[in-house]
Amino acid sequence: MASGKSATSALPNKGDRRNKGDRTTIRRTLHYFWRVTRQKPGAFALSIISSVGYIALLTFANPYIMGLIVDRVQASPVAPDQVFSVFGPYILGLLVVNAVGQTLSKLQDYSVYKLEINGDYQLSRLCFDTLSNQSMTFHNSRFGGSLVSQTSRFVSGYAGLVDVLTYALWPTVASVILTVGMLAPTAPSFVAVLMVMLVLYVVLAYRMYQRILVLSANASKAQNKLSGVLSDAVTNILAVKTYGREDFERETFTVANREAMVAANANMRASVQRGFMTSFLITVIMFIASIFVSGGNAWFGISAGTLVMMFTYTYNLTMRFNYFNSMMARINRALGDAAEMTRILDEPTLVEDDEGAPALKVSSGDIDFEHIGFRYPDAPADDKVFEDLNLHIPAGQRVGLVGRSGSGKTTLTKLLLRLDDVQEGRVLVDGQDVSHCTQQSLRQQVAYVPQEALLFHRTIRENIAYGRPDATEDEIRSAARQANALEFIERLPRGFDTMVGERGVKLSGGQRQRVAIARAILVDAPILVLDEATSALDSESEALVQDALENLMRGRTALVVAHRLSTVASMDRIVVLSQGAVVEDGTHHELVEAGGEYAGLWSRQTGGFLEGDAADAAEAAED
Repeated sequence: MASGKSATSALPNKGDRRNKGDRTTIRRTLHYFWRVTRQKPGAFALSIISSVGYIALLTFANPYIMGLIVDRVQASPVAPDQVFSVFGPYILGLLVVNAVGQTLSKLQDYSVYKLEINGDYQLSRLCFDTLSNQSMTFHNSRFGGSLVSQTSRFVSGYAGLVDVLTYALWPTVASVILTVGMLAPTAPSFVAVLMVMLVLYVVLAYRMYQRILVLSANASKAQNKLSGVLSDAVTNILAVKTYGREDFERETFTVANREAMVAANANMRASVQRGFMTSFLITVIMFIASIFVSGGNAWFGISAGTLVMMFTYTYNLTMRFNYFNSMMARINRALGDAAEMTRILDEPTLVEDDEGAPALKVSSGDIDFEHIGFRYPDAPADDKVFEDLNLHIPAGQRVGLVGRSGSGKTTLTKLLLRLDDVQEGRVLVDGQDVSHCTQQSLRQQVAYVPQEALLFHRTIRENIAYGRPDATEDEIRSAARQANALEFIERLPRGFDTMVGERGVKLSGGQRQRVAIARAILVDAPILVLDEATSALDSESEALVQDALENLMRGRTALVVAHRLSTVASMDRIVVLSQGAVVEDGTHHELVEAGGEYAGLWSRQTGGFLEGDAADAAEAAED
């Protein structure tokens, strides 16, 4: 029993693991923030110097000079005609102190602007680079709206931390040092008591800060979830309206909104509780200060000017520590807001280029899948999509990939494009292992047309020229003509300058697909991947798109994924996949004659044609 108890006690509990994870996240967040800050060492140094100088002059030098004036007034009367001769140096000193102090105040603002502008730029780029380089597995499991929200919160977290350091922390530290330095020679016992109270204040505030940090992170996480729910509903607003699901989406949003409110309330209650406790300590400190000021002259012979200075310094210091409460709350908020994006930045990149990886060079377009083994990273170890799959596609051949849903057709195209990396085997293009070439060079050699056209909320011209932004107007028009898109584009009021809307919603499905095909034609890549490029179109649009695809495939190695077998009946070759394996391989006629899985699929899609009818259909498709 004893040994069992010991073993159990040695295991970290869930709370310990969570706290350790939170501390690690904080360290990593500060690492990213410091990496950006040290790019502007001058601005960072100026923020400290200006903050300390501003406090030293306006908060400490001003009361000091006023204390000297009080002592001089108390020493002996000053005749009216001697005011400027006696107090002139003090007045001049106050003028200089305030002029320099105000200048430092503006330099303080300048340094903050410099740090925050640089931080906004560098951290936004860091987040964008990280998100754009992550695999599709990563993106498919996350809300796009949440990622945008997390990026915004990460960047604003840095700005919040810069603000709190410059306007609160550095002035507070300077206030403590200057208070001790100015008062210790005349009131050492008072300074000792003051320091004990302030240490107690800091310890109490920090312990409560550790608890509130978790609550701040929870509140930030709930807000990011709320942003994701809102983004999901707005992005799919057509589905919401056409299915009459406004009430359901409203309830989903309300639940997420309520969770965000509960998390924010928990954070607020803890912050207010800490505020009451720390305010009590501030009151005690001021009570002690009032006793020392009242008896300072009688007990210790301290002059009236020094007593005024003592009270002013103590009051200013307690106000600074009163801000310490809000300062810790703002640090909590900044680090809590940044926490989720920090974890994303620290996630391993599932698809990453080798250091110094060469660019892929395609001369002909041969494709080889050699002994491919693959499973998705979030799938169980025994749940493989492919195991020892082999497939050779000669240059210039048009190959159709068919099979039931889940057979691995689309996954195979993703492995070719390195949207995911294989765990076993190799994908070769002209004998080059794509996993050892740069991703950008690979994808620049492959024109990809998916089932749903991927259009940006930009002009038609920009969307067509996306893969070749340096294309001429004539080249863009020629690509649109070959894609059977020129006619409808020229009918639009603004032609090629028409904004297509988010994801191309201002265009019909057939129009969007033809714009996407025009983009692929303009790229003129040696390898073409079509993933269900016509399955969602009506008959008229499909005929136009099919004709455009014929233009696109001419002279290229083409890999065509299709559920609608009429799409691939005219291909040079058809590969049938089942449960991640190649089960049939041949021309349409050969596979129908074989009477295997493809023949069964063809029969079901064509309404049970006889073999001769199937052959006629194949001939028609080829024509």
